[in-house]
Amino acid sequence: MGFLTFLRENARWLAAGFLLTFTSSYGQTFFIALFSGEIREEFGLSHGQWGGIYTLATTASAIAMIWGGALTDRFRVRQLGALVLGGLVLACLAMAAVPGVVPLVAVILALRFFGQGMSPHLAGVGMARWFRATRGRALSVAMLGVSAGNAILPIIFAALLLVAGWRQLWLLAALLAFAALPLLWWLLAQERDPRGTVEADHSPGIGGRHWTRAEALGSPASWLLVPAVIGPPAWGTALLFHQVHLTEIKGWALVDFVALFPVMTVVSVATTFLSGWAIDKVGAVRLLPWLMLPWCLLFVMFGTAHSLLAAGVAMAVFGIGQGAGATTTIAFVAEVFGTRHIGAIKAMVAALGVFGSAIGPGVAGLLIDLGIGFETQLLWLGVYFIAAGLLAAIAARRVLRASAPAPAQVDV
Repeated sequence: MGFLTFLRENARWLAAGFLLTFTSSYGQTFFIALFSGEIREEFGLSHGQWGGIYTLATTASAIAMIWGGALTDRFRVRQLGALVLGGLVLACLAMAAVPGVVPLVAVILALRFFGQGMSPHLAGVGMARWFRATRGRALSVAMLGVSAGNAILPIIFAALLLVAGWRQLWLLAALLAFAALPLLWWLLAQERDPRGTVEADHSPGIGGRHWTRAEALGSPASWLLVPAVIGPPAWGTALLFHQVHLTEIKGWALVDFVALFPVMTVVSVATTFLSGWAIDKVGAVRLLPWLMLPWCLLFVMFGTAHSLLAAGVAMAVFGIGQGAGATTTIAFVAEVFGTRHIGAIKAMVAALGVFGSAIGPGVAGLLIDLGIGFETQLLWLGVYFIAAGLLAAIAARRVLRASAPAPAQVDV
């Protein structure tokens, strides 16, 4: 099937996935971090205190994802999607009116859970379950929403921040999220059954079986992959969360810096499609260890960059890491563990990612307060990703070995 034919025949479901990931932007770090300076000033917060609030709220969101993400095995994306987007609308409204530090924690929790957590999780599970032979392509299209949001929204809202208050802009975000609700409901009026009409709609994992969440957690390979799963959201989030601080120490204007985001988006989109094609051709298991390489280069480049041109090149590498990771991780779960329990298993992966995005900003902010420069931190993160890549390679080797014509019991 040609790509244009694939898009035409599946436009309704692919568009729903795109809409969910795009609307998740209002709970993503790249969006929330735009208002870091205003929030810290209004509530009198240091970098470490603001990062600590973000860490606390996002950690709570990660815990909630373990339960909330598993609901995708029981309910249709249409039903859950309406609830999730409705929750995101309320969270944006609450952010526009948040009166103090204590309620700020609850508001950030809601933004992270409904935005960063549940919205892309719903999209990913839907694509992984609804598509098999073209799973990589479906995921690549759906996940473009994150890239589009990353490219469009920071520039628009950073410019609006020059002429409007930050609370007014959160009202605008609530309005935009609300507009997505009826559109999603219409797109999924003919939603495919996420549980399938026949058992054949589920594709098994290694060993020819469907793994439960407990079995997946008992696999040694799963634990070897934890640093690779946590690393990108943890430290990528830290980089975006402290972008205001980064621009201050580099001597760049924030508006000029966020103007580089489209570079990341263009590369991310191209890499998303390329990785989707590669997943369909060679499988996500073989690709996963290589995902750590662009992340290693990214942090080393940002740590040593002194010009916006160098930052633009680093942003392009950022796009490679984001684009490949958006599709490969979800496809890996489906390939290895099967799709019958993918909602519950993917919820654990999502929770790890959300937890990573919780600890990154807090740790980086604390280190800044302790006098350890952000640029120095970035260089050490390059070493972290080398180690994470080596562990992921060991895990992939175990999985590929277990994928050979299987014995009755498979231990990966």
